[in-house]
Amino acid sequence: MRQNPERRVALLDAAIEVLAREGSRGLTLRAVDAEAGVPTGTASNYFSNRGQLLVQILHRSRERLTPDPADLVGPLDTKVLLGQLLDRMRRERSVHIAALELRLEATRRPELQVEMAGFQGAELEASVAWHLESGLPGDRQGVVLMYFAMLGLIVDDLTVPSLLDPYPIEGLLETMVERLLPRRSAD
Repeated sequence: MRQNPERRVALLDAAIEVLAREGSRGLTLRAVDAEAGVPTGTASNYFSNRGQLLVQILHRSRERLTPDPADLVGPLDTKVLLGQLLDRMRRERSVHIAALELRLEATRRPELQVEMAGFQGAELEASVAWHLESGLPGDRQGVVLMYFAMLGLIVDDLTVPSLLDPYPIEGLLETMVERLLPRRSAD
């Protein structure tokens, strides 16, 4: 297998675009080659099979969606952080759509489902720990509920954004934070 890191990243980014645009059925190594503008057969030099490509897309998606460290310093505000998450989703729309496609593909590929469960479970645990260690309001249960609430909001914003039209996002985020992550009382 080839080990040119820049080429691997370019192929994975191309795969994300193909997956987001064409869905799982359209994701082939040839389609990735075409999207990346490289000779046919290049992707097969980097990924031994489609299953391996799917797992690598999962990891590359996380790299692209990781917040800028500069956004995570100073006085933190949960509502602002959630707004930044939504803005990132809108900027990286294809990455989120590809992630949804991966979830759907995992319903048909048990090995991908196992990989995703482990990966996303670790990500969720890390997010909860970071939230609590940062001194942001709420407890573990509330942070987990916020994760699932934001996931639903993101899915609707990606797939049927008009559903959210009657509900201003700022108000939804504010209400979610108030109800799910109440301020801790000073003991």
